[in-house]
Amino acid sequence: MEKKTPDPFAVGGEEGGQELSSHDRILFSARNLFSSQGYENATTSAIARMAGTSESQLIKHFGSKEGLLAAVFDRAWQSVSEKLARVLAQCETPFDRLQALAGLMIDALEEDRDLRVLMLLEGRRIRKHGAMVVLTEGFLRMVGTIDRLLEEMKEAGQLRPDLNVQAVRSALIGAFEGLLRDQILAERGNYPASYNSEELRAAFSLFLNCFGPG
Repeated sequence: MEKKTPDPFAVGGEEGGQELSSHDRILFSARNLFSSQGYENATTSAIARMAGTSESQLIKHFGSKEGLLAAVFDRAWQSVSEKLARVLAQCETPFDRLQALAGLMIDALEEDRDLRVLMLLEGRRIRKHGAMVVLTEGFLRMVGTIDRLLEEMKEAGQLRPDLNVQAVRSALIGAFEGLLRDQILAERGNYPASYNSEELRAAFSLFLNCFGPG
């Protein structure tokens, strides 16, 4: 009997897996093409073709190409949030939780290169109409979580009282994104960022500890 070729759109990618809906096939195809070709170059017709469906189905599910990109990010933030709740429950202090959040995000983006490219190269770009697509509900929830942890640190005497919580959060996110983004630029060109994962984590940990109780 001829062996069936595994369907990449089946759950788990295994023979006999449950077929994904057209919604999820479009989502995963967009994720792939946005990452490999860039948001501007990936067309809705190519995404629909890869997903084995029509552009009308894409518009029905996501409204537009921008809505599709936002949905890709929201799916990613949903996955991170589910893991984050379990991780934070194991930490004792606000600073421990902030460190755990940073570690989880680094793990997630190192394990998923497509997501890393999307979030760090495509997510913050300002599109022609002037809206920042990255400001999805999931991203804003993550920002709120960081702000809450920093407020708890301040209340616990673990953060200098003269520091603005939102300014500290922006500094942390900027350093985090910059370290990971420069790695991508080094992989794709001649940008001088030859540090490995351990060195990246050490640098960010040092920066994070500047705001910590020590």
